[in-house]
Amino acid sequence: MTDTSYLFDTGSDLGAAQMDHLAAMLDAATFGMLTPIGIQSGWRCLDVGAGGGSVARWLADQVGPDGEVLAVDLDTAQLHSQPGVDPVAHDINDGLPGHLAGPYDLIHTRLTLMHLPRREEILALLADSLAPGGWLVVGDVTDRPRRVLSAVSAEDLAVWERIQHLSHRVVGPAGGLDVDWAHRIDDRMVAAGLTEIHGIETSQTVTGGSPGMLLHLSLNKQAYHLLVAAGATAAQLERYQELCRDPQLRTWFYQFLCVRGRRPR
Repeated sequence: MTDTSYLFDTGSDLGAAQMDHLAAMLDAATFGMLTPIGIQSGWRCLDVGAGGGSVARWLADQVGPDGEVLAVDLDTAQLHSQPGVDPVAHDINDGLPGHLAGPYDLIHTRLTLMHLPRREEILALLADSLAPGGWLVVGDVTDRPRRVLSAVSAEDLAVWERIQHLSHRVVGPAGGLDVDWAHRIDDRMVAAGLTEIHGIETSQTVTGGSPGMLLHLSLNKQAYHLLVAAGATAAQLERYQELCRDPQLRTWFYQFLCVRGRRPR
């Protein structure tokens, strides 16, 4: 494998919770972007970075028994026993060899390319793996601040903002994360020769204890030691995790940007 970089372990219990919370927060927007494509029975689909498999399962329902859905992830622990979904443990940095090679009628990837240093090259590879008339759908989150909306103490606000900063501007980039990438997806689809390009940006507010805040909690626990190494204190991390469960805290969630483009016939 080459250039593999991912901060979180999707095969762990915390990783499973992370996938569930992401599905709760992002599936509706993702399905809203996929539905107008008009996915047909018998299509061949690829889900790159399939995670917990919610999108792969949805695709399997659309293509039916005559179709094919290959769900690729570094760790397929969350992808087993899902009818119509073929889980494949694979690093997309190594390309699409053998039975993973195109052409595909639809390729989807969500919250994956933003973690990969070779993201632009991989997007071009995915575009080249489409059948004529096939669709590529890419979703990632942006750098928009997750601003606190509810009344919290100045001390709690300082803790929240510090841990968010360390997570997204220090620890994340050191592990290959690029929260500015999402704004470049449209340009890279144009460069790849795709047409009928269309994007959405969406977000919502979340409160402590809700799936969005529990996602923050899961990510924080998984990155705990990296955050300490970056300068966070144990007391700050403990308070941050308490805030993620506190229903009095209300913030904006990540802004999700999703773009689709089509290979000319």
